[in-house]
Amino acid sequence: MIGLLSGTSHDAVDAAVADLSFAPEPGAPDERVGLRPLGTLSEPLPPALRAALAECLPPAATTLERICRLDTELGQFFGRVAARANRELAGGAGDLVASHGQTVYHWTSGARALGTLQLGAAGWIAEATGLTVVSDFRTRDIARGGQGAPLVPLLDALLLLDGVGARRGAVNLGGIANITARDATGRLVAYDVGPANALIDAAVTETSGGTLRMDTDGAAAARGRVEPALLARLLAEPYYRLPPPKSTGKELFHAGYLRDLLPAEPLAPDDLIATVTELTAVLVAGACAGLGLTEVLVSGGGVRNPTLLGRLRALAAPAGVRPTDEVGLPSDAKEALLFALLGFLTLHGLPGNVPAATGADAAAVLGSITPGAGPLRLPPPRARFPRRLVIER
Repeated sequence: MIGLLSGTSHDAVDAAVADLSFAPEPGAPDERVGLRPLGTLSEPLPPALRAALAECLPPAATTLERICRLDTELGQFFGRVAARANRELAGGAGDLVASHGQTVYHWTSGARALGTLQLGAAGWIAEATGLTVVSDFRTRDIARGGQGAPLVPLLDALLLLDGVGARRGAVNLGGIANITARDATGRLVAYDVGPANALIDAAVTETSGGTLRMDTDGAAAARGRVEPALLARLLAEPYYRLPPPKSTGKELFHAGYLRDLLPAEPLAPDDLIATVTELTAVLVAGACAGLGLTEVLVSGGGVRNPTLLGRLRALAAPAGVRPTDEVGLPSDAKEALLFALLGFLTLHGLPGNVPAATGADAAAVLGSITPGAGPLRLPPPRARFPRRLVIER
C-alpha cells in the first residue's frame, strides 16, 4: 500500500509504503492488522505549482479554470511521486495507492461541516502507476453528518491508545493540531484543536517577505519574546470554545487572519513568531489538561520544532510528551501511513471513520476507487473490524 499526503503546509507530497495484512489476534477471536513500514519519501512541490496553489487558497478568489488546472497538475505530480515510491520503496510490487490529495477548502459553518474539496485527480495517479487508487476519503463522512476530520483517530485508537487506559493521548502537529484521547469514561474524543504550523508558517512568510516558509529548528521563536496582548487576542478566537467534534483549516487560520489581529505598533519578527508558537503550545497543553492526560505522543512536522516541543512539554507537565517514534511509528510518516491503512480498509469493505471523533451518524467505508491498468478485483469483504493495529519489523 502506498499512502500519499500533501498537508496544509502544501510544500511537499509525502509517500509512505507499507505491507498490510490481517492476522488472528493471539488468545482472542478478533483479528488484527499488521503494518510493516517499507520506507518513506518526500518530494517538494515545484515552485510554480506551489505558487499557483497558494494563489487559489482562501481568502483569495479564484476561477474554475485555475481549479481545473490545479486538479490536473497536482494529479500528475502525485502520480509521479507514487510511481517513484512504487519503484524505489516497493520494488515495483505496489498493489494500491491511497491518496488524500491536497485540501483547498473545508466548508464549515459553526460546528458543522458542509463539504470539503481535495485536488489531485486520481485518474492521473492511476495512469502513472497502473495501480488502483483510492481517493476522496473525507466526503462520505460529511455525507453522514460528520466533520470529515480528523481521520487520524482510527490509527490512534487501534495502535497508540490500545490497552493503555484513558490517560494517553495522541497529538498531531501538522498545519492544524489535532488530538485523540479517551475521556474518564473511556469514550474516544478527537478533534482539531487549532493552528499548529499554519500560523507559524504564515508569520515566517509574512515577516521574511516570502523568502522563508518555516521557522527551521524553531530558531526565530527561540530568539523572540511572547507578546501577551497579542496572545490574548489570538486566544479569544471563537473556534476554541466550540465543543467537539469540530474541524478547521487554513480557510480560517491564514496569513490575513493573523494580519488582522496584529497591533498597530509593528512587532519584531521573532516576537511575532514566538507568540504564535506559544499559541499552539497553550492550546494543545490545555486540551491535554482538559482530558487529564499523563502521556502525550506527538507526530507531524511540529516534532521537528524544538522550541514548540519544549514549550508544549513545559505547559503540559506533569504529562510526559514524546514522539511516536518511541512506540515504533515514524512521526514524520504517520499521516501518510494512515492513508495507506485507510486504503487497505476500503479495499476490504471496512469503515475508516470514527463517528465519535468526526460526529458522523454512523461508520462508513471511505473513498472513491479508480481502477488501475488491469481489471478491478476487490478481495471479499471482511465480516469483522480489526481490534488493533500492530507495527511489524
